[in-house]
Amino acid sequence: MGVSSGRRPALEKAGLGSERAIRVTCMGSCGVSNKANDGAWVVEESYFNSSLSLADKGSLPPGEHNFPFQFLLPATAPTSFEGPFGKIVHQVRASIDTPRFSKDHKCSLVFYILSPLNLNSIPDIEQPNVASTTKKFSYKLVKTGSVVLTASTDLRGYVVGQVLRLQADIENQSGKDTSPVVASLLQKVSYKAKRWIYDVRTIAEVEGTGVKAWRHAQWQEQILVPALPQSALPGCSLIHIDYYLQVSMKAPEATVTLPLFVGNIAVNQTPLSPCPGPGSSPGLLSPVVPSAPPQEEAEAVASGPHFSDPVSLSTKSHSQQQPLSTTLGSVSVTTIEPCVQVGSPARHSLHPPLCISIGATVPYFAEGSGGPVPTTSALILPPEYSSWGYPYEAPPSYEQSCGAGGTDVGLIPGS
Repeated sequence: MGVSSGRRPALEKAGLGSERAIRVTCMGSCGVSNKANDGAWVVEESYFNSSLSLADKGSLPPGEHNFPFQFLLPATAPTSFEGPFGKIVHQVRASIDTPRFSKDHKCSLVFYILSPLNLNSIPDIEQPNVASTTKKFSYKLVKTGSVVLTASTDLRGYVVGQVLRLQADIENQSGKDTSPVVASLLQKVSYKAKRWIYDVRTIAEVEGTGVKAWRHAQWQEQILVPALPQSALPGCSLIHIDYYLQVSMKAPEATVTLPLFVGNIAVNQTPLSPCPGPGSSPGLLSPVVPSAPPQEEAEAVASGPHFSDPVSLSTKSHSQQQPLSTTLGSVSVTTIEPCVQVGSPARHSLHPPLCISIGATVPYFAEGSGGPVPTTSALILPPEYSSWGYPYEAPPSYEQSCGAGGTDVGLIPGS
């Protein structure tokens, strides 16, 4: 567990004459509201609340006086979080009680807790992440066909800055071309007020081309996991965070959803879908030879060549590679600065130990020295998020990373 500073706080006080007492309180709590950006909580829960008396009734001469203090934080305290309908806040409050009819002096300081989520502690985190659906539909009034959509990811859990590799297999068993395939990284935050409130946002989105009639196509892309709060927020019962990868087509309408986890300690195993070499079939799935419905076999042959091997789909757009002026729904889109090599001295000098993001996010600890500094760089995040400039690099396309037949070490999750 980490806090924003390793120093013991001290209360500084100028001479105020006579006072009753100097008290300091350390508290952590969560509040949830029915309205966005409303500080009037309808439901609250407390995680810790401790007080210390630093000075009894008396008087101090004019000048500056320091009163060091420290509190022991419980290991069960949840990670700090701020969202539109609620937040988890940890803070220190200090007050100086003065004689009757005199104004009391008060101040407060918010500090941040990061309770690391070890992805390896999540059950079945090492299992394959695959989902499939079959959609039957009609076209040209009297004809019928179907589309089989299968999506998979190389892992089920990721950390900030890790590359998510996705693969979609589309088998078009009809004489009609499909619409483009779209993959979206979604965040769902659930707030437990008088009723459950759900805030669903698109974090990143990639769009591929459609699949021609009577074709089996394969689409492979990558999404860079930006600075996001951890899944679930363990220790908090009022706010819960889920992540999903949704792969869909509009025509015919078909959707598959893969649950994902975002944590602080990476999965310690080899990805399930490594980058293929020349001549190998990439991804988790074995090629499926497409077949037309018996009643339309003649049309399939007449319409053009029928390939037994899956064709590769190209990518039309990637929200993490768009110019600054482009927007994706409610998500601001911007270009990402060039990457600094992992492990280089320059990288450590760019990042403070604690990167604090304002909004629905969480501070992130990095190596180096220095105090907490608010982040300023823009990344693909919802409006409530302040952006965090790590790792500065947009994910390369599948062809860029694997076209040479070798595995790019810099893209291996956890590297």
